Amino acid sequence: MKQSLLFTKTQKFAPKDEQAKNAQFLIRAGYVHKEMAGAYSLLPLGMRSVEKIKQIVREEMNALGSNELIMTGIQRKELWDSTGRWGDDVVDVWFKSELKNGAEVGFGWSHEEPIGDMMKSHIASFRDLPTSVFQFQTKLRNEKRAKSGIMRGREFVMKDMYSFSADEKQHERFYASCIEAYKRVFDRLGVGEDTFVTFAAGGAFTEFSHEFQTVCEAGEDVIYINRKKDIAINEEVLNEKTLKSLGVTRGQLEKVKTAETGNIFNFGTEKGESLGLFYTDEEGQKIPVWMGSYGIGVTRMLGVLVEKFADEKGIVLPESVAPFRVHLIDLQQSEKSQEIYDALNKNGIDVLWDDRDVRPGEKFADSDLIGIPWRVVVSQKSLDSGGFEVKNRMEDNAVVVSLNGLLEILK
Repeated sequence: MKQSLLFTKTQKFAPKDEQAKNAQFLIRAGYVHKEMAGAYSLLPLGMRSVEKIKQIVREEMNALGSNELIMTGIQRKELWDSTGRWGDDVVDVWFKSELKNGAEVGFGWSHEEPIGDMMKSHIASFRDLPTSVFQFQTKLRNEKRAKSGIMRGREFVMKDMYSFSADEKQHERFYASCIEAYKRVFDRLGVGEDTFVTFAAGGAFTEFSHEFQTVCEAGEDVIYINRKKDIAINEEVLNEKTLKSLGVTRGQLEKVKTAETGNIFNFGTEKGESLGLFYTDEEGQKIPVWMGSYGIGVTRMLGVLVEKFADEKGIVLPESVAPFRVHLIDLQQSEKSQEIYDALNKNGIDVLWDDRDVRPGEKFADSDLIGIPWRVVVSQKSLDSGGFEVKNRMEDNAVVVSLNGLLEILK
């Protein structure tokens, strides 16, 4: 893409009321636009990064054999009444409204009840199980304090997946496979070594859950980890009983700040029973379905990556997530830049070509702020040296290479 076609502009300063580093950089670099506290519009660069995160997640969920769908954001009061989760005393983040006919509706903060109710039309026999579905959905939560930029908002994109099994053994098999799939997701997002599966409280979902916590100084959680034993415990459930069950003491655990980037919940048969989701077994008996819920915060993940990797100049993103792999900086308005641009596109390499008629210093500052992994500079100096300068965003020094040399680097 030519940068001259981007309608967004970089900014020297972030909004004064924006304290979170991820939001400051994402706003300044033109990834997001702040509509209000806790609500951010995705601009072209932000959209590209979020879509890349979604695609990584989608591929791993597809590998589990899950089916992708998308559900409605508007939800029925009666459905949530049936499970006792409509009241604000139970779930205090509802956005609610009233239809013209007087009926009350809620705006989806979660989708366990709607998906369980929907599956009553599709699950009848043991032959229909196991199965699972997932979606990328905009969630709306009336948080009392919207802070931490896109890491905790009132409107955000989440991947939520739901599993349906015939019995505990079948359910546990899928639950375990999902944990491994999540590990692959976080590896591909560049934070696998710093993301831990932790035992935690389930909040408004279940009594207990497993969380995926990514080490991040801007995070709102505290966990205790033992890297050698691969043990992680959320501070809220850290007690003698938990420590004893895991076989560790408290000099053996390291205290770290983290951000919750994923979670999984085991509902057992309770959710199926409350929703009337049953199947008929081989003996003709009606049995409640085992359900599980599995979430990954997609837009939150982008915020966490910015918080973890950004430097004083701007955003730094893993190649798997960056909006483009290459930032082509044209200082000559030369045919050579067109040749490079065409070759990169031909080889399936995302490239943003800064073809703007602005000062070199402005181009370099914008490039650092936007944080594309590879910078290619075409200048008279580089052409005189037999090629063009190539530099990784995380390195200080550039090298002069030919076009073939560049393609070899990017392979």
